[in-house]
Amino acid sequence: MIIENIETFRTAVPLTKPFKTALRTVTLAEAIFVKITCDNGIAGWGEAPPTLVITGDSLASIDGAINEVIKPFLLKKNLLNYEQIFQGLKTILVGNSSAKAAVDMALYDCISQNCALPLYQFLGGYRSEIETDFTVSVNSPEEMGADADAYVNRGFNVLKVKVGIGDVATDIARIQEIRSRIGKDVKIRLDANQGWKPKDAVRAIRKMEDLGLDIELVEQPVKADDLDGLKQVTDSVDTLIMADESVFTPKQAFEIISRRSADLINIKLMKSGGIYQAQIINQMAETAGIECMVGSMIETGLGITAAAHFAASKKNITRFDFDAPLMLARKAISGGIQYNGRTITLPDRPGLGIENVLLEGGISNGKQ
Repeated sequence: MIIENIETFRTAVPLTKPFKTALRTVTLAEAIFVKITCDNGIAGWGEAPPTLVITGDSLASIDGAINEVIKPFLLKKNLLNYEQIFQGLKTILVGNSSAKAAVDMALYDCISQNCALPLYQFLGGYRSEIETDFTVSVNSPEEMGADADAYVNRGFNVLKVKVGIGDVATDIARIQEIRSRIGKDVKIRLDANQGWKPKDAVRAIRKMEDLGLDIELVEQPVKADDLDGLKQVTDSVDTLIMADESVFTPKQAFEIISRRSADLINIKLMKSGGIYQAQIINQMAETAGIECMVGSMIETGLGITAAAHFAASKKNITRFDFDAPLMLARKAISGGIQYNGRTITLPDRPGLGIENVLLEGGISNGKQ
């Protein structure tokens, strides 16, 4: 199973509504798609979106890393020796986690197709269905309340609410408005995207606890490199605290786990560099009794399908944040995961289960 060719394609899909966080506002889901073709005719797909404020990766850097460094390394390699390949991919260049993740997805797509198994079964097959939350972008309390109400009416029973812009009082007002609109039966998760200082985070979370706003967890309340501050928040509140931008690598996960700086870890393939490293992070967390969520950037159904295969395969992954394709004006693939409201069903086709990839202008790049 020799790797014969690697191709990259650019795509862009508009969002139906701007996606706003404490770090950025996104109106267009841009990405590099990668296609890896083997000598037995199997082709695998991967995706990497640019997230400069999180991973530091741009469209140009992703494309350059794949074509200038990763492609020469992979060509003519035997994919049956995939442990060697994934070890090499990890060390062939520093950083560039999104480029590595796209290639990693495509490699796993090829490998699991060769085994005639859906990827989630190849990775462990713990479940074949999962449920996603839906994200409420940060806006005025009134707009966020209306958005939250609309998403609940669409059948979502877990909302991930963005905060961290403006003062703490405004963030609390946002959550009060949302809770008053959706009632007590819907879970609320907060994501501050590094937008608070440790003491402000403690004050905000304690106030929300006192108000009975019933927050399930708070994700990345402080700056990514402030592990002491993250631990201060974790130790000072009853609400569960989740590390996100603080954890890209297994080494960073070890730091979080050994310090007990957070109660939970959010794994994203764009941070970890793909499924190979993501599995290590999840296994470390599981050993320490720490559950994981798998989330994503603003990705199309291609990248989310790969992330969902990984997430569905593991028992320790108990929370899922895969709403990005539902925010897009059009699909970028056919096949892959299927949505029925909040329920995601994994495909039974081998590999990722993608039938066609639709590039800019609706051009089909053909079946696997």
